[in-house]
Formats: sequence, structure tokens, C-alpha cells
Amino acid sequence: MVARNTGHYVKQPGGYKAFIPLPLPPKPPVETSPALQKLLSEADRALGRLDGSIQTLPNPDLFVFMYVRKEAVLSSQIEGTQASLENVLEAEAKIFDPDAPGDVEEVINYVRALNYGLKRLEELPLSLRLIREIHAELMQGVRGGNKAPGEFRRSQNWIGHAGSTIKDASYIPPPPGELNALLGAFEKFLHANDNIPALIKIGLSHPQFETIHPFLDGNGRVGRLLITFLLCQQAILHKPVLYLSHYLRRHRSRYYELLQATRETGAYEDWLAFFLRGVAEVSEEATATARRIVDLREAHRRLLADDFGRAAGNGMRLLEHMFERPIISVQDAADLLKVTFAAANQLIDRMEKKDMVREITGNRRHRRFRYEPYVKLFD
Repeated sequence: MVARNTGHYVKQPGGYKAFIPLPLPPKPPVETSPALQKLLSEADRALGRLDGSIQTLPNPDLFVFMYVRKEAVLSSQIEGTQASLENVLEAEAKIFDPDAPGDVEEVINYVRALNYGLKRLEELPLSLRLIREIHAELMQGVRGGNKAPGEFRRSQNWIGHAGSTIKDASYIPPPPGELNALLGAFEKFLHANDNIPALIKIGLSHPQFETIHPFLDGNGRVGRLLITFLLCQQAILHKPVLYLSHYLRRHRSRYYELLQATRETGAYEDWLAFFLRGVAEVSEEATATARRIVDLREAHRRLLADDFGRAAGNGMRLLEHMFERPIISVQDAADLLKVTFAAANQLIDRMEKKDMVREITGNRRHRRFRYEPYVKLFD
């Protein structure tokens, strides 16, 4: 038995030992020391400030677009993708870039899976069924798409460096025959009416999901998606604007080390301190971004009102649109504003001269413009 009775290793017919975790919550319970209580309080307050700052935005849904893509890029980069936020925005705007990384679609799938899951949460609670549906969206048509998307695994998997075999794996999850019982207990823990603080419960659920590792591929991304879904389901956040993967990617080695420590020694307190510190840190960063968004919007609205004369109204409509879709063509603007191509072209040229947008294709025709000051807020 490992320390704290977190689970046990069972020798399998192939000669390797797979780890079978005990159900949550840990026994003995997590010790909420004064230091951990302080971190919990700081994380709660930081999340509250973030949620409040988003609620005060003129149209919160417009700004969620970029927060979601920021999280998608960073979570996918933890798994080794190279695609940047700019790559994703250009791909969604159907700008062909021969030098773009080939894994952009994986990030776009992450965005789709997140949006799909949030929509489904309006109809049913977070459940094993929904987790499978989210996984199917995440893995459709990309690397790993041949590994049973939307289905819990029926064969053994393992974690290790690239090219490793099960014999030199750093961690071997439970055998498939144990998954039904383990996942059933995991779902029961998520919905249990207990006295565990919400952030502690969410923090405990992440390493447990990663320990079970129920899919053949995509477990890390699904596990990080679950953090967002749980925050939104419990109304801790009303919008998915916490890009926690920024913190996890920055401390990637420590992240994996602490996940493994919860299995080997039951070091949940160390993991939770790391998790709560990340929640507080990234919440503060996202809150600062929200303030900068408001400042940028107001500055550009004043600029349009003062300098664009009769075109100011159309300029403001285009400005609002670019907070949701920061890359636009002249034809897109003409269609949106219901004006001629020439009028839209003149408006965008004036905005470019004011450094509001930047042409990014280098073409003379079929030009695309990016709302550069806004995108840079998320760098």
C-alpha cells in the first residue's frame, strides 16, 4: 500500500504493475492547515474579483471568445502542440499559412469541445456521459482520432516519454476492467452533497481523473476542461474566462511531479497548495486583462466618436464585432455593416491609419485585418 492509502499496485498478466486508486475523498481527509486555508481564501477572492470584472463588461459574451482560445492554446501546448493564438485566429478566419503548425486543428477542437460542454451543461449535470461527449468533440479528426473518441478505453495505456513502452513507463493507470467502478465512484464524488469547499473538491478531482486516465488519448486536455466545467457548473464563474493552463504550462514539470506525488505518497496538500496558488495568480492576470479590455474599448470608442465623423456609427459596430472576431476582411465588414465594399474599405483604411487594425496577409487583394491592440492583450 502507498502512503495515506491512496491506492495500490496490482501485477498484471503482462508482468507490469498498474495502479488502482481508492475513491475520493482521501482518507484521512485533507488537512486544511492555516497556510492552505489562506491560499483557499485568496483563490476564492481572486475568482470572485474575476467573475465580477467580467460581469461589468459591456457584453461579456463578446470577450469570452478570446479567453476560451487562450486556454485552448495553452492547454494544448502542455501536450506538445506548437500552434499559437495567432495561428488559431488565422485558421478560423480561413487564412492559409503554409508555415502554420500542423496541429492547429487540435486547438480548434479544444475550443469546440469547451463550447459544446458549456452548452450541454445547460441541459444536464457534469457526468460520465458528458465527459465522453466532450472527448469525442476534442479528438474528432485530429491526432489520436483513431483511438476510440468518446469511448472509455478497453485496453491498457501508460504514461512515459516519447517512444517508451509499458516496461519503462513512468506511470501505468488502472486496467480497463477496473474503470467502471472507478469512474462510477468519481462521478459520485463530483455530485456528493458534502462539506468540502468547492475549490478543494475541484482540486481533488483533477489528479483523480488523471490517475484513472480513462481514455486512450486526450486525458490531460479533458482533465483541464473539467476544471472549467466544474467552476461554471457551480457558478463560481459565470463565463469560462480562467486560463489556468497558463500557470500549469509555466510550471509544467512541477505540475506533473505533484500529480504523481498524489498517487505515490498521497501528497494532496502539496498539490492543492499548487493548484490554489495557480487559480489565484491566473485569476488576477485575467482580471487585469478584463480591465485593459474595458480601457481599450473606451479609448477606441472615443477615437471613433472624435475623428470619424458620420462613419463613427459604423466604426463602433465594427469595433464591437472585432472583440468577438478579431480578424476581418473588407467584405466581412461590408456584409456586417450593409454598406458597399468601397465604403467598408475606406472605413478600415482609416482604422488602420489610427493603429486600430493591422493588415496581416501582405496581399493587395483579399486582405485581412487583425484588431492588433486587442489580440496583444492576450500575449
